[in-house]
Amino acid sequence: MRRVHVVVTGSVQGVGYRYTMRLQAREAGAAGWVRNRHDGSVEAEVEGSADQVDALLAWMAEGPPGSRVTGARVRDLPPAGYVGFEVRPTA
Repeated sequence: MRRVHVVVTGSVQGVGYRYTMRLQAREAGAAGWVRNRHDGSVEAEVEGSADQVDALLAWMAEGPPGSRVTGARVRDLPPAGYVGFEVRPTA
């Protein structure tokens, strides 16, 4: 199992990023959460097999149509045992 914390910057709010990411995560079989941040970025934690996490990280680098990702900070964390994938309130 691999778990990562990711902060994505650019034009990533107001374009369906979080809800599309939830669909992508469920399709990949990854678990975790995603939320907007007050600074305009999107923050997420993704957990799953290395392939599942890598697939979602690749999607996050592009984002949904209408978004413009300019950067992503990725940090590995110990697995947390997440089940499912949720959209959390803005933090």
